[in-house]
Amino acid sequence: MAEMFLPLQHLLGCGGDPRLSVDPASGMNQYGCRPFPSPATLSFASSTATSISERAYDRAGSTRDSLMRSAISVGIEEAFEARIEAMRGELRGCLGLSPTTVDIVFSPSGTDSQLQALFLARALLGPALTTVVVAADQTGSGTADTARGCHFSVATATGSRVRKGEPVAGLAHSVTSVALPLFDANGDFRPQAETDSMVLGAVERAVAQGTNVLLQIMDSSKLGWRAPSEQCLDEISLLWPDQVQIVVDACQMRLGRPRLRKYLDRGYLVIVTGSKFFTGPAFSGAVLVPARLSKALAAISDVAPGLCEYSSRSDWPKTWPALRSRFPVRANLGQWLRWEAALEEIRAYYSVPDEFRRLALATFGKGAERIIASSRSLHLLPPQHKPQDGSVDDEELAQPTIFPFVIRHDGRVFSLEDCRKIHHALSGNAPDAVAANEGGCEQENAAKVCLVGQPVALGECGRHPAAALRICASARLVSEAWSTDEGTGQANVRRELDRVGAVVSRIEWLLANMGEQPAAGASWARDRRLGDELRHRPLGFR
Repeated sequence: MAEMFLPLQHLLGCGGDPRLSVDPASGMNQYGCRPFPSPATLSFASSTATSISERAYDRAGSTRDSLMRSAISVGIEEAFEARIEAMRGELRGCLGLSPTTVDIVFSPSGTDSQLQALFLARALLGPALTTVVVAADQTGSGTADTARGCHFSVATATGSRVRKGEPVAGLAHSVTSVALPLFDANGDFRPQAETDSMVLGAVERAVAQGTNVLLQIMDSSKLGWRAPSEQCLDEISLLWPDQVQIVVDACQMRLGRPRLRKYLDRGYLVIVTGSKFFTGPAFSGAVLVPARLSKALAAISDVAPGLCEYSSRSDWPKTWPALRSRFPVRANLGQWLRWEAALEEIRAYYSVPDEFRRLALATFGKGAERIIASSRSLHLLPPQHKPQDGSVDDEELAQPTIFPFVIRHDGRVFSLEDCRKIHHALSGNAPDAVAANEGGCEQENAAKVCLVGQPVALGECGRHPAAALRICASARLVSEAWSTDEGTGQANVRRELDRVGAVVSRIEWLLANMGEQPAAGASWARDRRLGDELRHRPLGFR
């Protein structure tokens, strides 16, 4: 296979939809990430995407070499199939799952996995289906299309040209969708009870109209929220046990392994990714399928023809031979290598002792909140209140790891478009501003490349909704901070907080120098001094 000999960074960027395409001018994809390690970037964007690490890049390279050696002995097709099966076993092991409890369907991205989940739900419940999407305003942009069985881009990961929004052949017939946002019309979070009531009402109406339901729930959203409540899900299971299939959007992977196992034990499909929290390169998706559903799915032989434009035979479990046989034999090298990289990050994270994982995330979270609060212009959004009894299931991820903030100046909150401009400027130099402020610390600050989570609209207030940017903790932050020496581990976490301070200072610098005037008396130097003071206060890392 000639493609195997292409440069590794090229392979890591292929086999996905156009969002992975690298701009020749910037060397970045649409997420501001590069297909090779970028250690100098101040990256806290794991709620969106992260450039690959040195460790993961080395893993991708070594596994490619290993596959080529195996291919010489047994042929590329057999060698590739064996490697994908080994990855299934490794992912199960990292997540504490048994081969007898879960099957895994791989995909190029979490959005592709939504199409797979829809296909599986139709196979289980029948073609007449209503997809109810909870937190529709805080999920991926393609969900509005995948929920209806439609193409979500202009090209698939296999290179097929399609029309965004048009039906995927064999998948969209008799499928409708209902979008339930977490924000109300005023841009405020709905109370949990109101969200639960909306979910129950939507399911009840769909069933009354004669369709079964694919209920896509959120854990967690772009802002770190979970919906609906467990009590709501219990009620749905009691009222409509055979008419509702629940799929969990866990693409952020900000949930504990016990909670993940609980979802699967209840018979839920779970969509995960190796990017986001785990910081593998963007575009590595999977559907976790509980054993109680696998027997029925293993008997499926009819496949939506349009799904073959998205998926290959090796994506599907070997325990489903009839279904697998309907998909083409086609190695998606980019998808495979991105998952190899992600598995290295997942392995490294769970190799860190439990207590350090908990303390590192807690210390980083408290520090990040204090640093953001030190800014006159940045204002944290409140985290979701979660029941205390859920903390055991979520392990160290019971605490917030996404820290969303709005930018407020001159009596107004920045709009989505305003935040997009700030996000874009953060991800590269600000040449015009640098030229106007040559020399000194201001030029140094302007040249820093920073990645934060892409802006999220807060409701639909007119044509210019307010929006939040996000600073995020990640698995890589923990694994790279870990040391057997306690003092070194603490110093490593403080170093990451220094970098958060630099990101906040960069935002303040941009506000002062790129057309947005800060509040009277504000200055970058003052903010830097205040940030330094807060960053070096004791944070209780013991």
